[in-house]
Amino acid sequence: MEGALFFRRFEGVMMANKIVSWIDQRFPLTSFIKHELTEYPVPKNLNYWWNFGFLAGLVLVIQLVSGIFLAMHYKPDVNLAFDSIQHIMRDVNYGWLIRYMHSTGASAFFAVIYIHITRTLYYGSYRAPRELMWWTGLVLLLMLMATAFMGYLLPWGQMSYWGAQVITNLFGATPFIGHEVVVWLRGGFSVGDATLTRFFVLHYLFPFLICAMVVIHLVALHSVKSSNPSGLNLCAKDNIPFHPYFTVKDMYGVMIFLIVFALFMFFAPEAFIEVENNIPANPMVTPVHIVPEWYFLPFFAILRAVPDLLGGVVAMVGSILIYAALPYLDRSKIPGGARYRPVYRIMFYLFMINILLLGWVGAATPTETTAIVGRVCSIFYFVSFLALPFVSKAEERWLRKRGLPQELVEMMVCDVEMDSKRTGGNR
Repeated sequence: MEGALFFRRFEGVMMANKIVSWIDQRFPLTSFIKHELTEYPVPKNLNYWWNFGFLAGLVLVIQLVSGIFLAMHYKPDVNLAFDSIQHIMRDVNYGWLIRYMHSTGASAFFAVIYIHITRTLYYGSYRAPRELMWWTGLVLLLMLMATAFMGYLLPWGQMSYWGAQVITNLFGATPFIGHEVVVWLRGGFSVGDATLTRFFVLHYLFPFLICAMVVIHLVALHSVKSSNPSGLNLCAKDNIPFHPYFTVKDMYGVMIFLIVFALFMFFAPEAFIEVENNIPANPMVTPVHIVPEWYFLPFFAILRAVPDLLGGVVAMVGSILIYAALPYLDRSKIPGGARYRPVYRIMFYLFMINILLLGWVGAATPTETTAIVGRVCSIFYFVSFLALPFVSKAEERWLRKRGLPQELVEMMVCDVEMDSKRTGGNR
C-alpha cells in the first residue's frame, strides 16, 4: 500500500517536472522565478515596515476578486443601483460577505498604502536612485484615489450622490472650460444615470490598469534594488535571498493583517460606511454635513481651508503632487532618512500630527474654530515641504561637524567600496 502511494507521488513529481520543462523551452519561467522572486537579493536588515508593499498587492487581489463577483449582480441604473446592493446583501449567497469584503478592503487598501508611503518618507527611500520608483508609486496612489472616488458613487446612497455632486463641481473651477468639463464628466447637467454608468465602467476598468502600473513599479524596484533602514547599498554579504527568509516574514505580516481585516469585516463592517449612505439617493434632500471617505479627509480639509474655489482646488491637487518633488527638495547627503537625522525626524513627526489634525478638520462640521485650525495646518503642510531644502542642508552641515554615528560610517565605507567596484575604480 505504501509502495503504491509512493509510486503515485513519484509519478506526480515527474509529471510536474515535465510540464515545467516543457514551459521552460518556450518561456523562461524557472529563470524568471529564480531571478525575480526566490533568489532575488534583499538586504537582511529589512524590518516589518517593508511588509506593507506585499500587503498592498494582497489587498489589490482581494479587491479585484470581490469586485468581479459584485459586478455580476450590480445594476448601474439610478432606479436599480440601491436595490441591487440590497439584493446582493440579502438574496445572493454570501453576497453580504463579498460586499463587506470589498468595502472594508477599500479602507484597508488606503491604510496599507498610507503606511507604505509613511515608511518611505521616514527612511528617505524616495531619494536617488529611486526617483522613478517613487513617481510610479505616486501615479498608483492617484489611480487608486480615482478608482475609490468612482466606486463611492455606485451604492447610490445619499452620501454617495451628494459626494459625487460636490467633487464633480470642483472641476468647474477649470479656467474657461469649467462648465463644459463638469458636463462632460457627469454626462449631463447633474449627477444622474449617465454619471453612474460611466463611473461603474471606469471603476471596473481602473483596477486592471493599476495592475499594469504595479508591474511597472516592481520593474523599477528590481532595477534599483530594495532600500533598507540604513539608506545605503549594503555589501553583498549583507544581502540574502528573498525566499525563504522574507516570504516567511511576509506571511507573518499577512496573518496579522488578515486577523485585523476579518475583525472589521465580521464585527464592524459598517465602521467605514456613512450612515447616510444607507438611505437611497434623493436629489431633493441635501445631507446636513457632506464628507468624503476617511482617506480623503486631509485633502478635503486643505480644499476647505481656501475660501476661493479655484485656489482650494489648486491647493488640494498641489498637496498630492508636491510629493513628486521630494527627491529634489531633500538635499541632505546623510542616508537613512529620519534614522540618522534628528531634525528631519522631528519634522516628520510634526508632519504626521499635522495630517491627523487635517483629517479631524475634514471630518468635523465647519465652524470658525475648525476653519482657523484647517488654515494653520494647511500652511504648515506646505511649509514642511518648502522648508526642507534649507533645513536638510543646515542639518547635514551640523551633523558632519558633530560627527556621524560609527555604525553609519562603517556602512558608508562599504557603500563606497561597492560603488567603486561597479564603476571600475572611478568614482
